[in-house]
Amino acid sequence: MAAAYGLYSHIQSNKRRSIALLLGLFFLVYVMVFAGALIGEALYYDASVDWLIRAAWRDLYYAFPWATGVALLWILIAYRYNQALIDAVTGGREVTRTEQPRLYNLLENLCISRGIPMPKLKVMEDGALNAFASGLNQKQYSITVTIGLLDRLDDAEVEAVLGHELTHIRNGDVRMLVIAVIIAGVIGFFAELVFRMLFESFRFGSSRSGGGSSSGGDSDRGKGGAFIAIIIGVALIALAWLLSVVIRYALSRRREFLADAGSVELTKNPDAMITALRKIEGRGELEGATSAVMEMCVDNPRSGFADLFATHPPIDSRVAALVEYAGGHDPGPIELPPPDETEGQGEQPDQADAESPTPALPAEPPATGGPASGPWGPHGRG
Repeated sequence: MAAAYGLYSHIQSNKRRSIALLLGLFFLVYVMVFAGALIGEALYYDASVDWLIRAAWRDLYYAFPWATGVALLWILIAYRYNQALIDAVTGGREVTRTEQPRLYNLLENLCISRGIPMPKLKVMEDGALNAFASGLNQKQYSITVTIGLLDRLDDAEVEAVLGHELTHIRNGDVRMLVIAVIIAGVIGFFAELVFRMLFESFRFGSSRSGGGSSSGGDSDRGKGGAFIAIIIGVALIALAWLLSVVIRYALSRRREFLADAGSVELTKNPDAMITALRKIEGRGELEGATSAVMEMCVDNPRSGFADLFATHPPIDSRVAALVEYAGGHDPGPIELPPPDETEGQGEQPDQADAESPTPALPAEPPATGGPASGPWGPHGRG
C-alpha cells in the first residue's frame, strides 16, 4: 500500500485500511458459522476429523445465504434503531440554541466556516468530561456533550472537542465504527449461541447417530474424530471473537490521531485541543455506558490487558503528536478543582454584583474639561 503524505492522504489511506478491516470482520461471521457446523456435526456423528470437516464445509455452503441474510438483517435493524439505543443508554437529549446558546453557536460557527451540514446537538446530564459523535447517515448524525465538559472547559477548548467529533463525522469514522460494532455484535451473538448449544448438548448427553448423512455412509465416515473436531470448532470461535474485538479497537485507535489533527485544521488552535485533552484525561468515565459507547468518546479511560484492548491511544501520545506536527504546547497534566468549587467560583461574580449594585470607581476621577463631562459627571452618576 502506498505511503500517505499530508492529512487528507492519511485520511484516504486510513479509509482503505478500515474498509479492508470491515471486510475481514464480516468474513469472521462465516468462520463462526463453519465452526458451529463443525461442532454440530461432531456432536451428531462419531466420525473422523476429515469427514467432519468436509461435512462442515458442506453445511457452510448451504447456510451461506442464510448467514448473510441474518447478518444483513441485523445491520438493517441496527441502522434504523442505533441512535435510539445510544440515547437510551446515555440519557442524551437534543438541545436547541435557546437551551444551549454557547454550545450551539460554537458548533454552528464551525459548520458554517467549512460548509458542513450541522449535526444534531445533544447533552448528557453527566459530570464526566467527555463527548462523542454517533449516527449512520446525515439525518442521524449527532454530537453529544456532557454537562461536566461544558462546565470545566472554556470556549476554545469546547470548540476543539466539537471539531474533533465533527472530524469523525466528516471522515466517515462514525459510520465505520458503528458498523464495526454491529458486525462484532453478530459475531458475539453467534459465539454465545454456539456455546450455549454446546453446553446444553453436554448437559443432556450427546445424540450421535449411527445413520448416514448427506455426505456419505459409514464406509468413508471413520470414527474417533468428534472430540478433536469440537476442540477445533471452539478454538475457531474463540479466535474469531478475539479478532473481532481487536479489529474494533484498531479502527478506533487509528482514527483518534486524525480526529485531533482535523480539529486543529478546523479551529487553527492546537493549544486548545491539547489543554482540552489534558483536562479530559482520566475524567471521561461515563457511568452505565456500554463499551461500544465508550469507544466513540473523545477519550476512553477503560483499558485492557497490556493495553491490547484499549480503544484509544494514550493522551500523552496524542498530545505529543499535536506538539510535533501542529506546533502546540503541552502544559502537562492539569489539575482541576472539584466540581462544587468550580461551580462556586462561577457564581461569585453574580453574588458580587448583587451585593454591589454600582461598579467600583477609581479613587479620583480623571482630569476632564468640566464637572459634567465624562462618565463621572452628573449624567454618569445618575
